[in-house]
Amino acid sequence: MDIKIINESNIDIAVVSGDIMINDVQSAIDFIATIRYTTPCDTIIVNKEALGKEFFNLKSGLAGEVLQKFINYRISIFIVGDFSIYNSQSLHDFIYECNKSKHIYFSKTYDEAINIIVSKI
Repeated sequence: MDIKIINESNIDIAVVSGDIMINDVQSAIDFIATIRYTTPCDTIIVNKEALGKEFFNLKSGLAGEVLQKFINYRISIFIVGDFSIYNSQSLHDFIYECNKSKHIYFSKTYDEAINIIVSKI
């Protein structure tokens, strides 16, 4: 896992890259702990490839369980990628609802994610 800290409008943001880092609830908790203890950041940007394929299968329940951990630990997560490749209307509805929240957002690009972070302060 590679963590780069950027500062936009006095907000520290952890931009995390690497192979699949979150593929179950325990790996999400470990991921959160790593960010909490190695950075001053409460906001994370991560590429969708960091999440296991099962995350995007809503029937598994993994997305809800994992994202609830981020909410519980008061970490905002911005997941970047092309979500149009998924044919699931339920997933698109889920993404739409998450994007109305304060802590979870799906965006197409890193720049879009940063703009949303800055606009939410």
